[in-house]
Amino acid sequence: MTTLGRTEVAPARDPRGAPPRRGVTHARVLAAEWTKLVSVPANLWLALGVVGAAAGTAYGLGLFVRPQDGRSGAWVVTSGMVLAQIGFLVLGALVGTSDHTTGTARTTYAAVPRRLPVLVGQVVVTTVAAAVTAAVALGASYLATAGPRAGDAPDLDLSVPGTTRALLGFVLLATAVTLLGLALGVLLRRPADAIVTGFVLVVLADHLLSVRPGRVTDTLRALLPGAGNRLMQDDTAVAAFDAATQGPQLGAWGGGAVVGAWVVVVLAAAAYRLVRHDVR
Repeated sequence: MTTLGRTEVAPARDPRGAPPRRGVTHARVLAAEWTKLVSVPANLWLALGVVGAAAGTAYGLGLFVRPQDGRSGAWVVTSGMVLAQIGFLVLGALVGTSDHTTGTARTTYAAVPRRLPVLVGQVVVTTVAAAVTAAVALGASYLATAGPRAGDAPDLDLSVPGTTRALLGFVLLATAVTLLGLALGVLLRRPADAIVTGFVLVVLADHLLSVRPGRVTDTLRALLPGAGNRLMQDDTAVAAFDAATQGPQLGAWGGGAVVGAWVVVVLAAAAYRLVRHDVR
């Protein structure tokens, strides 16, 4: 019927017997992102490679540690992060760029027009995947270094102040590095760009600055994501580092706060670009 020249159209109804249509929910977005993560065989192989790299590196470095070196048993177990952090960074970058490299970005954001739930889903599944992979890598490193620790390397003694935090810090740092890779991937949208940028920020810049210690270089090192490595040091090692540095004395959790701030800031930049700019 018509009223004042306007035609009223009855709302569309679902066919009789058909299940009701559901809109976009956070649970469905989360399930979709998890499916995308685990359905790519390369991600599983990368996670296994990270575990192997962490355990192999810890075993190799543990062979050269002696009691007089001042290294703790916690350092022997967590030393695999030297190489494993690159794998965690790559994992995050691949998740962040997956929609853009596979050409499914338009489909994904057509299904989820608000876009931010997709990023939230990626953060959640990446956090879970990174934390589980890091925990497995830590366990593998413990088992791999049992031989060296039975020799001249120091034992893993949880009664040493900061040892438990150092082990937990391995998982926290691995998760933070993975999320930083994810954020860079969403922001830059190209795996190579995200991985190279992350490698410079997390690894290369810190090592280059450590060659020329001084007030400026030590301050810059304290502001880089590499400051999160303090999380994996026991209390004695953190105190020694703070006593030697000419920059800010962050302590262990201060270093964790720095890498956490990097994750938050880069994720915020990625969210802004995701919402404000076109996807392709």
